[in-house]
Amino acid sequence: MTSDDSSADLLLIGRVARAHGNRGQVIVNPETDFAEARFRVGQVVLVGPAVRPVARRITAARFHQGRPVVALEGVETMNDAEALAGADLWMPAAQIPPLPAGTYYRHDLVGCEVRDARGGVVGLVTAVHGPIDRCYLVVAGARGEVLIPLVEHICVTIDPAARVIVIDPPPGLVEANER
Repeated sequence: MTSDDSSADLLLIGRVARAHGNRGQVIVNPETDFAEARFRVGQVVLVGPAVRPVARRITAARFHQGRPVVALEGVETMNDAEALAGADLWMPAAQIPPLPAGTYYRHDLVGCEVRDARGGVVGLVTAVHGPIDRCYLVVAGARGEVLIPLVEHICVTIDPAARVIVIDPPPGLVEANER
């Protein structure tokens, strides 16, 4: 089955790492802080490039060493699973539930302008990396990429609706984290 709404805003939730076993299961490298919710039996994921993904229902799921091991509808053999190695796994943004106040999805932060507490522009968020307890913003700054820890005492205002993040970094943090 193919996804009927190719214009939907899709969110990357993982990538197929490799086949697992001989029954068509795959190991997934999750790109989400909510792997248990995204990779559960019955969940439909979109597999492949975002321009033309194929919808597949998860028919079995378990976790091994922190990574999901899933069986996908229509993927029955090791050869089928091996063909999916490197494939992106997506979900429509509309299917992602809202978070509690003060928490944010990574995709909500990408594209936000980062300013310092004095109003100076640091740059635009291009990505958010790291696990939930050690996240950092990847910011395209005027002198290159800057890594900013996503912690409350540094990121003092986060307003995804206004597309702005205000930081109050300790002296030298921005310069030390430029790449």
